[in-house]
Amino acid sequence: MIRALALDEMWWLVSPGNPLKPEAGMAPLSARLASARKLAKVSRIVPMVIEAELGTRYTIHTVKALRRRYPRTRFVWVMGSDNLHQFHRWRDWRGIARTLPIAVAARPGYDGAALAGPAMGWLGRYRRPAATAKHWTEWSLPALVFLAFRPDPSSATAIRAARPDWHEPASVADPAVPTTLSHPL
Repeated sequence: MIRALALDEMWWLVSPGNPLKPEAGMAPLSARLASARKLAKVSRIVPMVIEAELGTRYTIHTVKALRRRYPRTRFVWVMGSDNLHQFHRWRDWRGIARTLPIAVAARPGYDGAALAGPAMGWLGRYRRPAATAKHWTEWSLPALVFLAFRPDPSSATAIRAARPDWHEPASVADPAVPTTLSHPL
């Protein structure tokens, strides 16, 4: 994704909580951040809990706050087709699309439903060819690009179910990881 979009780096926003998911069974934020850092260790992916720092709950508020905080930084919203499938349920999802270009990563089992879903009924007219993905900074908004890579059939839900204690301190690389992150940008 970083190469396809010609990004300097990608911020992995580890959310304090998804308003569309129950809180029951969710691992602590510090454990999820530690897990993300472990996975992103040797890449240009920067896991962070900036939503907790900003005090935002909804993506529309997060992206507006990020644009205010980093006015010279160009952002693109990256999500999987599993999220595109239910994007129409997000608070002010059209506002998100009018604020940032959107890049959607294909996910096995979700692509058909996502492309036929309510959000794409509106976003479809703003879809850009994948071959132009590196030029996202030149696009007028709204804009969406759908990117297909070699699929990874792994399911995060299945992985967590196989190791229900994954977030316990013994399972986390560094249980002393702080829950906030200051980024130099």
